Amino acid sequence: MGLLIDGRSRPRWSSGPDELVAERSSGLGPEGRGGVGAVRALRTGRVVTGERLTELVRGRRLAYEDAFNHVLRDYRAVVGLEPVNGGGTAISWHGAWRMRPGVGWVMPFVLPRVMRRMADDLASCSAQESETGAETAAEIGGGADEPRS
Repeated sequence: MGLLIDGRSRPRWSSGPDELVAERSSGLGPEGRGGVGAVRALRTGRVVTGERLTELVRGRRLAYEDAFNHVLRDYRAVVGLEPVNGGGTAISWHGAWRMRPGVGWVMPFVLPRVMRRMADDLASCSAQESETGAETAAEIGGGADEPRS
């Protein structure tokens, strides 16, 4: 889970965001990690969106919601990590949202593919870091915070 909760590492392992925007983020430590309630602002091209962490379960689950997003409303996503018999970790990344008028109509076609790509990117980076002895997605977590109401 180390890669998941480390906002600064996201551009390194994900083919989506270009950078963590520190001045629009809140509740993150200098290393880019934060607990429940932290907001990670991620820039992709010229667009900056924010994710507010709503749940962290060590080595098992990370949930977040949109803190600011010009295309989606009420976006919530959950990333689940499950150990697999024989080694490894299954990654699931699912979200739900309401569309804003205008460009929002395309999201049901685009967002599931984006989530799948991020899960694949996370798995690939975790596998590479496992081979080198670095932290992996499932080995490291930031404590067992309770879901926020």
